[in-house]
Amino acid sequence: MVTAPSPSSIAPSARPAQFWLMKSEPDECSIDDALAAPGATVPWTGVRNYQARNFMRDAMQVGDGVLFYHSSCPEPGIAGLARVASGTRADPTQFDPTSPYHAPKSPADNPRWLLLDVQAIRKTRLISLAELRAHPALADMRVLQKGSRLSITPVEASEWDYITGVLMQGD
Repeated sequence: MVTAPSPSSIAPSARPAQFWLMKSEPDECSIDDALAAPGATVPWTGVRNYQARNFMRDAMQVGDGVLFYHSSCPEPGIAGLARVASGTRADPTQFDPTSPYHAPKSPADNPRWLLLDVQAIRKTRLISLAELRAHPALADMRVLQKGSRLSITPVEASEWDYITGVLMQGD
């Protein structure tokens, strides 16, 4: 049995561990793609929402735990565990006119959009939205709230513990 990383093994810094749910379209970058990448690390490009950008810039730190979530697919859900592997830097896709994430109004000397690196830890069985909704302990989870469409959302430590300790038990 593979156990989920504990909060202390995810974020060994002096501050309390923080946890995040990060959505990726599997056609763009799946958990399998992330695990196959050099060092199992991928740049999290294409974030074009100010609140999600601000989470990356202001709150996320190296070592934070990540629920790797597949979205915009036949069965969305948590597909793996990861960790934040770098601080933020300019997302180069905003300057690339051939990119679907091109942002022509973003100044090169003060980039509007950022990225950070995410390191995949392991693939898990898919934990669907329906399964997440079926657990009262997760009722307040942001991804389950009506109208929640952010690509990056905070996850409470109690939610992280429940998902990694109960729902992923035996993965």
